[in-house]
Amino acid sequence: MAQVLGKANLFTVCNFSQKKNQEFSGFCLKRNTFPSLKVKSQALRTGFNGQRLVFSEKKGVNDGRSRLVPLKAQMQNGLIGKTPKWWEKGLQHNMKEVTSAQDLVDSLLNAGDKLVIVDFFSPGCGGCKALHPKICQLAEMNPDVQFLQVNHEEHKSMCYSLNVNVLPFFRFYRGVEGRLCSFSCTNATIKKFRDALAKHKPDRSSLGPTKGLDERELLALAANKDLSFNYTPKPVQPAPVSEEKLPTTPFEPKESEEKTLVGAGR
Repeated sequence: MAQVLGKANLFTVCNFSQKKNQEFSGFCLKRNTFPSLKVKSQALRTGFNGQRLVFSEKKGVNDGRSRLVPLKAQMQNGLIGKTPKWWEKGLQHNMKEVTSAQDLVDSLLNAGDKLVIVDFFSPGCGGCKALHPKICQLAEMNPDVQFLQVNHEEHKSMCYSLNVNVLPFFRFYRGVEGRLCSFSCTNATIKKFRDALAKHKPDRSSLGPTKGLDERELLALAANKDLSFNYTPKPVQPAPVSEEKLPTTPFEPKESEEKTLVGAGR
Protein backbone atom coordinates (compact mmCIF):
# COMPACT_ATOMS: atom_id res chain seq x y z
CA MET A 1 0.00 0.00 0.00
CA ALA A 2 2.86 2.35 0.81
CA GLN A 3 4.37 1.73 -2.62
CA VAL A 4 1.10 2.52 -4.40
CA LEU A 5 0.59 5.73 -2.48
CA GLY A 6 4.20 6.70 -3.10
CA LYS A 7 3.94 6.14 -6.85
CA ALA A 8 0.74 8.14 -7.09
CA ASN A 9 2.47 11.10 -5.44
CA LEU A 10 -0.44 11.64 -3.11
CA PHE A 11 1.58 13.17 -0.31
CA THR A 12 3.72 16.20 -0.01
CA VAL A 13 5.91 17.50 2.78
CA CYS A 14 4.16 20.14 4.83
CA ASN A 15 5.03 22.36 7.75
CA PHE A 16 2.25 23.51 9.98
CA SER A 17 2.39 26.10 12.67
CA GLN A 18 -0.26 26.07 15.32
CA LYS A 19 -0.85 27.89 18.54
CA LYS A 20 1.99 28.52 20.97
CA ASN A 21 4.45 28.42 18.06
CA GLN A 22 4.45 24.63 18.00
CA GLU A 23 5.70 23.43 14.62
CA PHE A 24 4.81 20.07 13.16
CA SER A 25 6.44 18.59 10.08
CA GLY A 26 5.12 15.63 8.20
CA PHE A 27 3.07 14.56 5.26
CA CYS A 28 -0.33 15.79 4.19
CA LEU A 29 -2.68 14.73 1.48
CA LYS A 30 -2.74 16.85 -1.64
CA ARG A 31 -5.98 18.51 -2.38
CA ASN A 32 -8.02 17.50 -5.39
CA THR A 33 -6.11 14.23 -5.63
CA PHE A 34 -9.36 12.31 -5.92
CA PRO A 35 -11.84 14.74 -7.45
CA SER A 36 -14.47 12.03 -7.77
CA LEU A 37 -14.64 11.75 -4.00
CA LYS A 38 -15.39 15.45 -3.65
CA VAL A 39 -13.47 15.74 -0.43
CA LYS A 40 -14.09 19.01 1.28
CA SER A 41 -11.24 21.19 2.40
CA GLN A 42 -12.54 21.14 5.95
CA ALA A 43 -12.19 17.34 6.04
CA LEU A 44 -8.62 17.71 4.81
CA ARG A 45 -7.78 20.09 7.62
CA THR A 46 -9.26 17.95 10.35
CA GLY A 47 -8.36 14.48 9.05
CA PHE A 48 -4.61 14.39 9.77
CA ASN A 49 -3.98 17.63 11.65
CA GLY A 50 -0.53 17.83 10.17
CA GLN A 51 0.72 14.72 11.95
CA ARG A 52 3.30 12.45 10.37
CA LEU A 53 1.96 9.32 8.71
CA VAL A 54 3.97 6.22 9.36
CA PHE A 55 3.57 3.12 7.23
CA SER A 56 5.01 -0.11 8.61
CA GLU A 57 5.02 -3.53 7.08
CA LYS A 58 4.89 -6.48 9.54
CA LYS A 59 6.59 -9.57 8.27
CA GLY A 60 5.48 -12.96 9.47
CA VAL A 61 4.63 -16.46 8.44
CA ASN A 62 1.05 -17.62 8.20
CA ASP A 63 0.53 -20.59 10.50
CA GLY A 64 -2.77 -21.57 8.92
CA ARG A 65 -4.97 -19.86 11.52
CA SER A 66 -5.59 -16.58 9.65
CA ARG A 67 -3.07 -14.57 11.62
CA LEU A 68 0.55 -13.60 11.26
CA VAL A 69 3.04 -14.97 13.76
CA PRO A 70 6.73 -14.01 13.67
CA LEU A 71 9.06 -16.73 12.47
CA LYS A 72 11.13 -16.68 15.68
CA ALA A 73 8.01 -17.08 17.82
CA GLN A 74 6.88 -20.06 15.75
CA MET A 75 10.23 -21.77 16.22
CA GLN A 76 10.13 -21.16 19.98
CA ASN A 77 6.56 -22.43 20.29
CA GLY A 78 7.30 -25.56 18.26
CA LEU A 79 4.97 -24.63 15.40
CA ILE A 80 7.72 -25.17 12.87
CA GLY A 81 11.22 -26.57 12.84
CA LYS A 82 10.42 -29.71 14.89
CA THR A 83 9.98 -33.02 13.12
CA PRO A 84 8.56 -35.84 15.26
CA LYS A 85 10.82 -38.84 15.71
CA TRP A 86 9.62 -42.25 14.55
CA TRP A 87 8.86 -43.40 18.11
CA GLU A 88 6.75 -40.25 18.63
CA LYS A 89 4.45 -40.95 15.69
CA GLY A 90 1.12 -42.72 16.08
CA LEU A 91 1.13 -42.61 19.89
CA GLN A 92 -2.17 -43.37 21.61
CA HIS A 93 -3.56 -41.98 24.85
CA ASN A 94 -2.55 -45.15 26.71
CA MET A 95 1.09 -44.92 25.60
CA LYS A 96 3.65 -43.09 27.73
CA GLU A 97 7.41 -42.64 27.53
CA VAL A 98 9.25 -43.31 30.79
CA THR A 99 11.49 -40.45 31.92
CA SER A 100 13.38 -42.06 34.83
CA ALA A 101 13.68 -45.13 37.04
CA GLN A 102 11.38 -43.54 39.60
CA ASP A 103 8.83 -42.84 36.88
CA LEU A 104 8.89 -46.50 35.82
CA VAL A 105 8.41 -47.74 39.39
CA ASP A 106 5.58 -45.26 40.08
CA SER A 107 3.81 -46.03 36.79
CA LEU A 108 3.74 -49.74 37.57
CA LEU A 109 2.53 -49.22 41.13
CA ASN A 110 -0.18 -46.76 40.10
CA ALA A 111 -1.58 -49.09 37.42
CA GLY A 112 -3.36 -51.27 39.96
CA ASP A 113 -4.88 -54.38 38.36
CA LYS A 114 -4.44 -52.98 34.85
CA LEU A 115 -2.16 -54.88 32.47
CA VAL A 116 1.05 -52.94 31.83
CA ILE A 117 3.40 -53.62 28.91
CA VAL A 118 6.89 -52.13 29.09
CA ASP A 119 8.41 -51.62 25.65
CA PHE A 120 12.20 -51.27 25.56
CA PHE A 121 13.40 -49.69 22.29
CA SER A 122 16.27 -47.73 20.81
CA PRO A 123 16.19 -44.98 18.15
CA GLY A 124 18.87 -46.79 16.15
CA CYS A 125 17.16 -50.18 16.29
CA GLY A 126 15.73 -51.10 12.88
CA GLY A 127 13.57 -53.86 14.34
CA CYS A 128 12.09 -51.43 16.88
CA LYS A 129 11.26 -48.91 14.16
CA ALA A 130 9.58 -51.54 11.97
CA LEU A 131 7.55 -52.89 14.90
CA HIS A 132 6.45 -49.51 16.26
CA PRO A 133 3.39 -48.97 13.96
CA LYS A 134 1.95 -52.37 14.93
CA ILE A 135 2.47 -51.68 18.63
CA CYS A 136 0.56 -48.42 18.19
CA GLN A 137 -2.27 -50.30 16.46
CA LEU A 138 -2.44 -52.83 19.28
CA ALA A 139 -2.48 -49.99 21.82
CA GLU A 140 -5.41 -48.42 19.97
CA MET A 141 -7.27 -51.75 19.91
CA ASN A 142 -6.66 -52.29 23.66
CA PRO A 143 -7.35 -48.98 25.38
CA ASP A 144 -7.52 -50.65 28.81
CA VAL A 145 -3.87 -51.75 28.58
CA GLN A 146 -1.09 -49.35 29.63
CA PHE A 147 1.99 -49.18 27.37
CA LEU A 148 5.23 -47.78 28.81
CA GLN A 149 8.09 -46.93 26.45
CA VAL A 150 11.67 -47.01 27.70
CA ASN A 151 14.29 -45.42 25.44
CA HIS A 152 17.37 -47.62 25.81
CA GLU A 153 19.61 -44.91 24.36
CA GLU A 154 18.61 -42.42 27.09
CA HIS A 155 18.36 -44.95 29.93
CA LYS A 156 21.20 -47.38 29.28
CA SER A 157 22.17 -47.61 32.93
CA MET A 158 18.61 -48.39 34.01
CA CYS A 159 18.20 -51.03 31.31
CA TYR A 160 21.49 -52.60 32.40
CA SER A 161 20.21 -52.90 35.98
CA LEU A 162 17.01 -54.51 34.66
CA ASN A 163 19.00 -57.03 32.57
CA VAL A 164 17.65 -55.79 29.25
CA ASN A 165 20.32 -56.78 26.74
CA VAL A 166 18.36 -57.32 23.51
CA LEU A 167 15.97 -55.07 21.58
CA PRO A 168 13.09 -54.80 21.01
CA PHE A 169 12.18 -56.24 24.39
CA PHE A 170 8.86 -56.45 26.25
CA ARG A 171 7.78 -57.16 29.82
CA PHE A 172 4.21 -57.70 31.04
CA TYR A 173 3.13 -56.72 34.56
CA ARG A 174 -0.15 -56.89 36.43
CA GLY A 175 -1.19 -56.05 39.98
CA VAL A 176 -0.16 -58.29 42.82
CA GLU A 177 1.34 -60.84 40.42
CA GLY A 178 4.06 -58.48 39.29
CA ARG A 179 5.96 -59.60 36.21
CA LEU A 180 3.97 -62.04 34.10
CA CYS A 181 6.36 -62.67 31.22
CA SER A 182 9.23 -61.14 29.28
CA PHE A 183 10.41 -61.79 25.74
CA SER A 184 11.90 -60.27 22.61
CA CYS A 185 10.09 -60.21 19.30
CA THR A 186 10.36 -58.53 15.92
CA ASN A 187 7.97 -57.59 13.15
CA ALA A 188 8.21 -61.15 11.82
CA THR A 189 7.43 -62.73 15.19
CA ILE A 190 4.64 -60.36 16.24
CA LYS A 191 2.46 -63.42 16.92
CA LYS A 192 4.41 -63.95 20.15
CA PHE A 193 3.30 -60.51 21.31
CA ARG A 194 -0.33 -61.09 20.28
CA ASP A 195 -0.46 -64.42 22.09
CA ALA A 196 0.93 -62.93 25.30
CA LEU A 197 -1.55 -60.07 25.08
CA ALA A 198 -4.48 -62.43 24.59
CA LYS A 199 -3.33 -64.62 27.48
CA HIS A 200 -2.83 -61.89 30.07
CA LYS A 201 -5.40 -59.32 28.97
CA PRO A 202 -8.52 -60.71 30.73
CA ASP A 203 -9.38 -58.68 33.81
CA ARG A 204 -8.37 -60.21 37.09
CA SER A 205 -9.22 -58.91 40.52
CA SER A 206 -6.22 -59.43 42.75
CA LEU A 207 -6.24 -59.21 46.51
CA GLY A 208 -3.26 -57.33 47.84
CA PRO A 209 -1.03 -54.40 46.90
CA THR A 210 0.42 -53.94 43.42
CA LYS A 211 3.84 -55.55 43.18
CA GLY A 212 5.49 -53.84 40.20
CA LEU A 213 9.19 -54.60 39.84
CA ASP A 214 10.77 -57.51 41.67
CA GLU A 215 12.63 -56.90 44.91
CA ARG A 216 15.99 -57.73 43.32
CA GLU A 217 15.29 -55.33 40.46
CA LEU A 218 14.50 -52.53 42.89
CA LEU A 219 17.69 -53.25 44.80
CA ALA A 220 19.69 -53.23 41.55
CA LEU A 221 18.26 -49.84 40.59
CA ALA A 222 19.01 -48.42 44.03
CA ALA A 223 22.59 -49.73 43.88
CA ASN A 224 23.20 -48.06 40.52
CA LYS A 225 25.09 -44.82 41.21
CA ASP A 226 24.13 -43.39 37.83
CA LEU A 227 20.47 -43.30 38.84
CA SER A 228 18.83 -40.98 41.31
CA PHE A 229 16.66 -43.71 42.78
CA ASN A 230 16.35 -44.65 46.43
CA TYR A 231 14.78 -47.76 47.78
CA THR A 232 14.53 -49.11 51.30
CA PRO A 233 14.23 -52.91 51.45
CA LYS A 234 11.21 -54.19 53.25
CA PRO A 235 12.06 -55.75 56.61
CA VAL A 236 11.79 -59.50 56.58
CA GLN A 237 9.47 -60.61 59.35
CA PRO A 238 10.33 -64.02 60.81
CA ALA A 239 7.58 -66.59 60.70
CA PRO A 240 6.00 -67.20 64.11
CA VAL A 241 7.19 -70.42 65.73
CA SER A 242 4.48 -72.38 67.55
CA GLU A 243 5.60 -74.27 70.65
CA GLU A 244 4.28 -77.80 70.43
CA LYS A 245 3.96 -79.70 73.70
CA LEU A 246 5.19 -83.24 73.60
CA PRO A 247 2.64 -85.80 74.80
CA THR A 248 3.41 -87.15 78.29
CA THR A 249 3.03 -90.89 78.89
CA PRO A 250 3.08 -92.57 82.34
CA PHE A 251 6.27 -94.47 83.16
CA GLU A 252 5.76 -98.23 83.11
CA PRO A 253 8.72 -100.45 84.15
CA LYS A 254 9.61 -103.31 81.88
CA GLU A 255 9.11 -106.97 82.90
CA SER A 256 12.84 -107.63 83.51
CA GLU A 257 13.12 -104.60 85.74
CA GLU A 258 10.17 -105.80 87.80
CA LYS A 259 11.77 -109.26 88.38
CA THR A 260 15.06 -107.67 89.41
CA LEU A 261 13.34 -105.47 91.92
CA VAL A 262 11.39 -108.42 93.36
CA GLY A 263 14.55 -110.57 93.65
CA ALA A 264 16.39 -107.79 95.46
CA GLY A 265 13.56 -107.52 97.91
CA ARG A 266 13.86 -111.18 98.87
